[in-house]
Amino acid sequence: MTQDPAQCAHAAAERAARRSYGRLVAILSARTRDIAASEDALADAFARALERWPVDGVPMQPEAWLLQVARRRTLDAWRHERVRDEAAQTLLLLADEIGDAGNESAEAVPDERLRLLFVCAHPAIDAAARAPLMLQTVLGLDAVRMAGAFLSAPATLGQRLVRAKARIRAAGIPFEFPRAVDLAGRLQDVLDGIYAAYGTGWDDVDGADAAQRGLTAEAIELCRILCGLMPAQAEPLGLLALMLFCESRALARRSSEGGYVPLDEQEVARWDPSLREQAEQALQHAASLDALGPFQIEAAIQSAHCARRLGAQVPAGALVALYDGLVALRPSIGARVSRACAVAEADGPAAGLRALDAIPGGEVASYQAFWAARAHLLGRDGQACAARQAYARAAGLSTSPAVRAWLAAASDRL
Repeated sequence: MTQDPAQCAHAAAERAARRSYGRLVAILSARTRDIAASEDALADAFARALERWPVDGVPMQPEAWLLQVARRRTLDAWRHERVRDEAAQTLLLLADEIGDAGNESAEAVPDERLRLLFVCAHPAIDAAARAPLMLQTVLGLDAVRMAGAFLSAPATLGQRLVRAKARIRAAGIPFEFPRAVDLAGRLQDVLDGIYAAYGTGWDDVDGADAAQRGLTAEAIELCRILCGLMPAQAEPLGLLALMLFCESRALARRSSEGGYVPLDEQEVARWDPSLREQAEQALQHAASLDALGPFQIEAAIQSAHCARRLGAQVPAGALVALYDGLVALRPSIGARVSRACAVAEADGPAAGLRALDAIPGGEVASYQAFWAARAHLLGRDGQACAARQAYARAAGLSTSPAVRAWLAAASDRL
């Protein structure tokens, strides 16, 4: 049966976007120093592809076709706006692509997506905008899809990204791949960007968002490349271990009916032992480098949770100690909420509730995990009415139908 040309075109465009979006933006932006304009040009190229490919057929090299169309669009915009010297910019656009054999900085980072992550970690870019800029530029996510990962409203995050791109253009920030000696100084921001990408995909419990479905695998792939690029650094290995521990449980997060299943209720037989073993090896390798960091502690926490579910005797106080270390190194809201849950396991629900109450209310008013944890602990403490209210608030803050259904069922069980 002959496949519909429009379907073929859409499938080819989707493959090109997933495989090469970051690389194409990198090529365009490195010449123009204007991420926003490069993204607009590439979006127009994809729109043009969906018009022409069903008629003309999918080209042999879809990415090259898209790049050519995007470059032409950029040139047309410059001619129209008359904001740059046309001849000079034309020469730049027609120059060889980034990453040729003579480019020393390109050789320092072997993957175009990873190079662009390091570009987005430039110290002149606002620190709060670096990780979101990575997700939008490299992975093509919009502010709505990634706002939850940064505990920010989509409009606020969108404005932050607009300002970051405007700063790159207005201040003439060199949009170039960093030298090998500069990589270590930008590493933490790149790790944060990779983990935010993984978290965005992980949060899609229902598996309904095609754009997010492949993010977890892509984040793990990028982290593996980064571990090879910087073998003396412990934190990339810690992040890899953390993601692999989580990924090993991915299939168990849904029941056979598609319902959400929390860690304590998962069928361990559905966990992937190979991924869990890879995670343990990465964590042990990181520990051997004797440079403790927050991602290693988070991975150790995941290792302890997995071991406990598999029947090992893990003292509740040990988890509290790990969370104490994590909060000391990086006192995020998520770490403090998780620590409160560990305190509840060690010292009872009342102690956990006191730990939750110690977190400033303004920081957790819209943090779904806080209200879910609070509801659970209130229920354990015999405060059914307050627990139902907290469950309702947690459900209202969740974007996942499966999670909302689980929260409603937990409330009903009270």
